[in-house]
Amino acid sequence: MAIGASSAKKTEEATDGATGRPGGTQLRRRLGRADLRAVPEARRALRELLTHWGKPGRSEIAELLTSELVTNALIHTDREAVLTATVSSRGLRVEVRDFVGRRPRLRMPKVDDGTHGRGLVLVQSLADAWGVRAHSVGKSVWFELDAGAA
Repeated sequence: MAIGASSAKKTEEATDGATGRPGGTQLRRRLGRADLRAVPEARRALRELLTHWGKPGRSEIAELLTSELVTNALIHTDREAVLTATVSSRGLRVEVRDFVGRRPRLRMPKVDDGTHGRGLVLVQSLADAWGVRAHSVGKSVWFELDAGAA
């Protein structure tokens, strides 16, 4: 299937997407190089952002998919990454940007793969939309969820 294009230092800020002022609907966090402690921290920050968002179960799906993208970026690039989550009237968009140009491959995991190789399959299965966007340096892997979907 073609994938659509449609440092220990961390920063976190919640801003209003329209004004950019603190206290709004966007989470932005810098993820340290190969720092897997960032995965549960990203889930916690997203959970706080989504406290009153969506139908029951939607925020849990968002947390799961976010942890998959964050884990993939940190493990497969051995570089820093940036997580951005934006809540709008249309729903939620989560994007994880890394600084390696190699595109992720969607592959069906084998039985003997253990728990590896399932991240993008989960994203494909559970997100309303997802894709990969190239940057001059690196790429962003993103997904979107509609707040009202079942």
